Amino acid sequence: MLFDLDKRTAALAIGEFSGFALGPRDAGNGGGGGLWRAQLGSHWHNELRTRATAEHATAAEFEIPISGEIAHRGWRFTLTGRIDQLIRPTAAAPELAGIAESAAATTPPSEAEESGTAEDRTATGDRAAGPSSRRRSAPPPTLIREIKSVTRNLPADEAELRRDYPDYFIQLATYVALGRLGLLRAPAGGLSVPLAENGAAAPVRGELVFVETGAGLVQTVAFTPADDALFRAQLERVAEFLDLRLRARQRLRGLRFRPAFATPRPGQETTLAELNATFERRPLVLFEAPTGFGKTGVLLEFALGQLRSGHFDRALYLTSKSTGQLQVVRTLREMTRPDLEPRDGSGAGVTNGGTTAVAAWHVRNKAEHCVNTTFHCVRDNCAYLDGAAERWGASGLARFYLDERHARDIDALRTAGREARICPYEITRTALAFNDVWIGDYNYVFAPRNRGLFYDQPGFDAARTLLLIDEAHNLPPRVADAYSHAYTAADAYAVRDELHRVRPPATLITAWDHWCHFLHHLRPSDSLSAADEDDARHLLGEIAKLVTSLPLDYAALGPYAAEALWEIPALLDELTSGALPRLWWCPRDGELAITCLDAATAIGATLREYGGVVLASATLTPVDGFRAACGLDPLESPAAPAETRLKSSDRGAAAGSAVVASTAPERLGTLNKRETRKLYRQLTSGADLLRVEEAREAATPAVLRAQAPWRDGTYDLGFDVRVDTTFQHRSRHYRATAETVQSLQTAAGGAIAVFFPSYAYADAIRQELAGLARAFRAAVQPKVRDLAAQTAWVEESLLAADALFLVLGSSFAESIDVLGGRVTHAMVVGPALPEVNAVQRARLAEAAHAAMARDAAFRQVYQIPGMTKVNQALGRLVRAPGQRARVLLHCRRFAEQSYLELLAPEYRQGTTLVDDT
Repeated sequence: MLFDLDKRTAALAIGEFSGFALGPRDAGNGGGGGLWRAQLGSHWHNELRTRATAEHATAAEFEIPISGEIAHRGWRFTLTGRIDQLIRPTAAAPELAGIAESAAATTPPSEAEESGTAEDRTATGDRAAGPSSRRRSAPPPTLIREIKSVTRNLPADEAELRRDYPDYFIQLATYVALGRLGLLRAPAGGLSVPLAENGAAAPVRGELVFVETGAGLVQTVAFTPADDALFRAQLERVAEFLDLRLRARQRLRGLRFRPAFATPRPGQETTLAELNATFERRPLVLFEAPTGFGKTGVLLEFALGQLRSGHFDRALYLTSKSTGQLQVVRTLREMTRPDLEPRDGSGAGVTNGGTTAVAAWHVRNKAEHCVNTTFHCVRDNCAYLDGAAERWGASGLARFYLDERHARDIDALRTAGREARICPYEITRTALAFNDVWIGDYNYVFAPRNRGLFYDQPGFDAARTLLLIDEAHNLPPRVADAYSHAYTAADAYAVRDELHRVRPPATLITAWDHWCHFLHHLRPSDSLSAADEDDARHLLGEIAKLVTSLPLDYAALGPYAAEALWEIPALLDELTSGALPRLWWCPRDGELAITCLDAATAIGATLREYGGVVLASATLTPVDGFRAACGLDPLESPAAPAETRLKSSDRGAAAGSAVVASTAPERLGTLNKRETRKLYRQLTSGADLLRVEEAREAATPAVLRAQAPWRDGTYDLGFDVRVDTTFQHRSRHYRATAETVQSLQTAAGGAIAVFFPSYAYADAIRQELAGLARAFRAAVQPKVRDLAAQTAWVEESLLAADALFLVLGSSFAESIDVLGGRVTHAMVVGPALPEVNAVQRARLAEAAHAAMARDAAFRQVYQIPGMTKVNQALGRLVRAPGQRARVLLHCRRFAEQSYLELLAPEYRQGTTLVDDT
């Protein structure tokens, strides 16, 4: 839906219009894939087209584009669509002429005649005549026929069809209503409903044809006069939504909030102004600020200012950890609390010392919303989903989006959902469209299976949205994980047992047995052979076809097996529509992994959809590596011409695919004759060269580094080149490493932090220390994910242990903020390079395939990820003015130029230690 609140206009596809709802949406009883379902639908559309051609000869027309405009409650709606079949009244279709008079006699007054303002009636009245004039002219009716493929058994009770597929009936009602009003306008070759001699529209009939995808059985439901109310009610729903969006826009224009910091630290005073200025020049910014700087407050103050200025309709704040999301919620609440005096002395950004509530929503995952004992999101299995749409109107749950200050935490949602017998997740889904700031995980934008929650919201337009990504260094691996999948024979056999229990069609059992057999015979390998990969794709494809075409009892099947079945069509959609490099390999017996090697293309394509983007982190260095990992390298991702850009309607299906365009070259140098001819074909004027350069400039992110003078001189670095911590040689230096840990702790006089590349390395040094100094107490971090448990372990170890052994890249190294000011001495035992395995080797091979030099490929695949973990860990040691840290970088590689340049600038200067003395 595209709308202009100032002009009070909205443009919608008729399919989008018919599916619009304020309230719960039917979750259905399956998660089938769109690709296979669309293919089955196309098959039956073609079959019925052949039948209609044979029956009506030249009277039948197909896939007719239409467009119409209608006014309602002060809004003007432009509706566009495509009619499946149109049967015109001709001699070849005498049965249509026979019902012309009855059709005209039963046609009710139009919506424009019954309701609306005087302006509305004027807009439609001169094009729609009353019932009496239609009866006098009574031309033969035109038949509009919509075809819908369904997986349920047909024939079915008509009342059930109307209950289960309301949007299909609304779509047909919209076509019929536009036809009766004479509002259909024909784009080139489109439909223009024939008018009677007196100017009235010809009568229009409608039919909804349901086709059972499995057997091809057909059931036709005729449009009735009572169905006119569906169109009028849908207009009312959309108008209500637009009225609420207009109210939200007016609230944003008067937005008042406090600055994020009561007393800015040195460096914070100018950061917001610098961010605004940088963003004004180029609305794609890489914002690097040290840990503890206050990035969250800066980003929120920046976002609220952008919303108030009207540059964006909403802001999305994404971060990879729930703790970070909670911090955003707390900071935003503090900035807009009404019971406190403003923090700034100038009054800038505030009026009369007050604030305005910001409508913000923290999106938790679907399972957290669930109030059932078992999370199994199937309508027939959940009383909170079945019939939720009918209960919504009287539930009072609209308060969650009508009142910006209403409690909206997960406990409030679950309580309200229980009382109203409506799924709490549907409250979130409904309320989200009316909120100004959406806070959540990366997956809601970058993961194909989760992004629908954001992208399917009515009125969501990425081009009018500000996207803020915190802890952005985690984005590339997280998105790659979202595009990776794993299957095991044990899991497949468990699903087979469930299938045998519910007895689905034999074809599905057979296909699943073949899949189990394939997985069972897999043996460990770094990559599948081409033949095995083809077999896997074929088996998955057969299962996907069956899952999306057979009626299955997912409620009886259970959550685990249902999820396993739903995942396969989604995977096939992903593999078909995407162009990401993937490795098909076998980590263990009976296990297939489909690992995304590089998600840069998907990330870059998604980021460029947004009107403004800020990627923030303490560790974006080296910027060139991060830019390439996010698909933002201008040499790899030139701006495509307008005609080749992804359409907004296609963004969901094509987010993972590369935008390939024939663009002008970005760099001119020595050209041979062949290259000169190619250049001449591409560039015909200096203006073309200028456009290429401007596009290249706009596609390149701006880099802003926050100034934090209080960090100057706070790190005292030592580069210990006595040892080699590479995997092949580290065991020879275990004794030296253990002695160094002991000496560093003695110098510190208290607990120290020691960071290792792996648990195994940490445990080896712990054992070495036990033989060297029995009294030395080394505490190795436990493998726990709960933040409270992690913090409790750190607090206890700081009091009871001599050294905390932490693993680089773990949440202890990246998220524990209590070390700053409490640990004065630390040691990093070697760069945390990724393990050498099949995936890393495949990434190196992929880089070579992309013509990347060997050293550059090693840097991208191994060195940058490893050194980023080191930078992240060191940043936790100094988080506030007055804190200091002495750090020993324990490996000769740290002094090598290729590693040294990957350290943050404040960690590159120090003392090189060449011997024990």
